[in-house]
Amino acid sequence: MDTRDPTRLVHEYIQRMMAWLLFVEPASVPKRQAVQLGLGAGSLTKFCAKLLRMKTTAIELNPQVLAACRGWFKLPADTARMQVILADAAQEIQKPEWFGTVDALQVDLYDHEAAAPVLDSAEFYAHCRRLLTEEGCMTVNLFGRSSSYARSVDKIASAFGREAVWAFKATREGNTVVLAQRTPSRPKRAVLAERAEIIQTQWDLPATKWLRGFKPIVDL
Repeated sequence: MDTRDPTRLVHEYIQRMMAWLLFVEPASVPKRQAVQLGLGAGSLTKFCAKLLRMKTTAIELNPQVLAACRGWFKLPADTARMQVILADAAQEIQKPEWFGTVDALQVDLYDHEAAAPVLDSAEFYAHCRRLLTEEGCMTVNLFGRSSSYARSVDKIASAFGREAVWAFKATREGNTVVLAQRTPSRPKRAVLAERAEIIQTQWDLPATKWLRGFKPIVDL
């Protein structure tokens, strides 16, 4: 986190978790809902709530993580727009009140060893898909010394369909962000380029750079 600007997304992979913005009209963003599975340092939660002005919920299992975010990482107290739910994400996302309500689902679930995603089954990703609106997208950070990118992508594709899955190239640190759409689409290059310019200008994200290394997996 940049302590001078706590809402800025510093790391490249965290920025890429916002790639779902390419698939919606920028003017519609404040009317949408974001959910993070795994609070981390609160970066995505703060960004979605404060900068994008979205209704935002983070689901976090460990109360110590929430305490650290509130004490050290300038995560505000819950408001009408932003809340943190202390719960097991695998169980929370099976509650019917979430079904069909989430426009941006951001999954970054790791234990203290960061060896592999804590939740990484086809069943889990099917539950994630059920949360999404018709235009909704899930972004997942795949990282860890014992994780297998190919196996994880196959599980995501089994839940969403291979035509719905997009991926970035890995960052230098080894993070690969994968995106899955509730409803597969292929926006025209000109549309993506126009949205990328708006995203970059309005929210200071390197979205024009994203387009050089972000493709449907069926084209890789």
